[in-house]
Amino acid sequence: MSGGHFDGAQAATQRGGIAGHGESEFAAELGLLAMVAIWGVNFSAIKVALRELHPLAFNAVRFPMAAAMLWVALRQRGGVPALEPADRTRIMALGILGNVVYQLFFIYGMAMTTAGSASILLASTPIWTALLSNVLGHERLRPVVWIGVFATAAGMTLVVASGGVAGGSLPGNLFMVGASLSWSVYTVGARQLVHRYGSLPVTAWTLWIGAAGLVLVGAIPVARTPLSDVTPLAWGATAYAGALGIGIAYMLWYVGVRRLGNTRTAVHSNLVPVIALGVAWIWLGESPSPVQLLGAAVIIGGVTLTGLVGRGRRS
Repeated sequence: MSGGHFDGAQAATQRGGIAGHGESEFAAELGLLAMVAIWGVNFSAIKVALRELHPLAFNAVRFPMAAAMLWVALRQRGGVPALEPADRTRIMALGILGNVVYQLFFIYGMAMTTAGSASILLASTPIWTALLSNVLGHERLRPVVWIGVFATAAGMTLVVASGGVAGGSLPGNLFMVGASLSWSVYTVGARQLVHRYGSLPVTAWTLWIGAAGLVLVGAIPVARTPLSDVTPLAWGATAYAGALGIGIAYMLWYVGVRRLGNTRTAVHSNLVPVIALGVAWIWLGESPSPVQLLGAAVIIGGVTLTGLVGRGRRS
């Protein structure tokens, strides 16, 4: 998810659209493939940046880039809609949960585990979102979907217990599980607001709040970082993670949801761990273990089953 994230786009699945036709549908498919590539590379780019930047400093630099891009996107769509006073407290809480708490789990998890393990564990987020929606009565899960739920849990257990490879760790994997769970709570908590205002405005508002919090939290690490010593590669990776990994990728996701619908768009994200594992192998030298590959296959299969079969009737 904001990586992550996949780094934040899962909330968009709550608001669908009418699938487009012809050229617009083909363009949306191409856009989603570009999104998959961006997110697949993003995990390795973050690992490269974290070699030279403190995790909190990294987020303090990249999030303002993403916040600016979402502001531009909203301006192009006609401006930022007015937020009802009664919803401001909820937006504030969601911004802290979805972009500060989530990012603390995510970025420290990324610092301690491998890019491949991180991408696999975040891929489970739709499952926990579906479970929480079921518990709260928002949606009813069909019986067959529970197979996907248990498969995903089993796959996560394999990945977490394996500790990853090439420097991965059990604590890092557990942080990534915390990131996945916190994003699921954010997604379900934003459900009513997304239906009322749209996914892009809600994501933008919460990201702006989160960006302010992350800049505040990361101010001291930034001040202590000898920025002149940071290499162009690390700066480029940071810009990539902010502008492309969050900003551009979010926009491509929203276009997909509008033109292709929720399910077809969401299924594309299941390709991200595959790309991430390959890129991490080539770029970072992370050789996935057989247990990690088995866990990845089980998780992706479980998430795909849940997405394709559907979650049943909405309450």
